Amino acid sequence: MSRLNSSRRIQIDTSEPRYDDGDDEILDEGNDGSGSLKLRPSNNNETEDQEPFMGIKVRRKASRLRDYQGDYLDVRSRPHLMKILEKQGDRKVLFADKVIKFTGSGKMKRRILLITDFAIYIADPDSDALKRRIALAAVEKLCLSELSDNFFAIIIPTEYDLLMASTRKTEIVSVLVDATKSASDYELEVSLSNRFEYNAAAEVVKEVQFEEVEGGVRTRMVQR
Repeated sequence: MSRLNSSRRIQIDTSEPRYDDGDDEILDEGNDGSGSLKLRPSNNNETEDQEPFMGIKVRRKASRLRDYQGDYLDVRSRPHLMKILEKQGDRKVLFADKVIKFTGSGKMKRRILLITDFAIYIADPDSDALKRRIALAAVEKLCLSELSDNFFAIIIPTEYDLLMASTRKTEIVSVLVDATKSASDYELEVSLSNRFEYNAAAEVVKEVQFEEVEGGVRTRMVQR
């Protein structure tokens, strides 16, 4: 699995994006005038977790020199998050950052992703309220495309799956693989394919399709 990461910063149009059920398509930079979401390079001083990456993908120059920080939110300074972790007996935070989560209907919501040595936590970034907890032992595999993008799916056979996007995707995958192996001596499967299915909700199966196009990657979400 490639450990390439983006060093490029991006901005997005200010209109609120939304995906409806059915065939959803995301286009990056292009000149087709189709009304798709457009990205452009940014020279501002926004930190990466503030940037509206929103699951959009662009062809990126890779950087092998990026240092992994792990906790990008300073979880210990956020009492509500600490209370959630302490209630579950978790104290070791391996990763914490804001990500984009795709709902069952295809809407995009900003969420906090916390990974400890025992579980994955999804929390609301405004209130720090817990939305979901998934034991690492419940995760079957991770699904990613073979292209340079921000998408990844966490497959949980006993529940519905998670489709998310983050500019720190490679770090997230590495942390999950290492944490699973440390906790259970089990090698978490990482599946690379430009088409993969995930259970977006209890009765909703979607296929995510990736296609390399000039200037970036086109993504489609098709409900099965």
